[in-house]
Amino acid sequence: MVPMIVIGSVVFILFILIISSLSIVQQSQAYVIERLGAFQSVWSVGLHMKVPFIDRVARKVSLKEQVLDYPPQPVITKDNVTMQIDTVVYFQITDPKLYAYGVEMPMAAMETLTATTLRNIIGDLELDQTLTSRDVVNTKMRAILDEATDPWGIKVNRVELKNILPPADIQSSMEKQMKAERDRRQAILQAEGQKKSAILIAEGEKESAILRASAEKEAAILRAEAERQAAILKAEGEAEAIRQVQQALADSMGMLNEKAPNDQVIKLKSIEAMEKVADGKATKIIIPSEMQGLVGLANGLTAGIKE
Repeated sequence: MVPMIVIGSVVFILFILIISSLSIVQQSQAYVIERLGAFQSVWSVGLHMKVPFIDRVARKVSLKEQVLDYPPQPVITKDNVTMQIDTVVYFQITDPKLYAYGVEMPMAAMETLTATTLRNIIGDLELDQTLTSRDVVNTKMRAILDEATDPWGIKVNRVELKNILPPADIQSSMEKQMKAERDRRQAILQAEGQKKSAILIAEGEKESAILRASAEKEAAILRAEAERQAAILKAEGEAEAIRQVQQALADSMGMLNEKAPNDQVIKLKSIEAMEKVADGKATKIIIPSEMQGLVGLANGLTAGIKE
């Protein structure tokens, strides 16, 4: 009876030992195993079993990307300005063995290394360069930290300057400078706007004057054309009236030829005028010498008409 109890106890103890020796490594984790105090292996994802009382899990390491947000660190620029700068470091453990045995307290070591690297880089820059060269500082710090932490099994992916806090008096001066710069830009923009407005107004007046001159020119041309057409029509009307008068005189005198000499018509008109003068009460009529030669012609024409 006693041996069965002992055997059962032994079996139970062995079962407990086996159960306690089993380990399940989760995703994105790694276990560093030591055997009798020396490095044995690194367990990755899956089920593993260690030798009881001989193997032990020295360190559980997360393989995820991790973030370290450091508090503001006092740094001095090249022009002796003390600023407070806080940084954020994104890193990932790539070698659990080096991470476990490379350095004591890796996180504290990274914080100290980050602070000293930041002071060294900012110490070579002036205040204005520090404020405008964040990308340069981030790139330099990442390269230096990545190289320094490589023996620790750590890869630095990114480094960001989270905040830069200059002294209060310098910050006030910077705000005044920025306000003056904004006022200057505003004045320049207003001047440029007024200049463009004046140019547009002048161009508008120029185009308006050109259009008015063109309209006046076209109006003058149209008036001249109208006057010319009116003069032509008037001249044609007068010519037609003269032609009709000549035709009427020619018809009344029995002349069939429409091309009667104009001089004869004029002479006949003169004779008719002399007849009207002779019908008056004047006792003496003075006939111009050039009219005397017309009497015979008038008598001949009159005789011809009566016949």
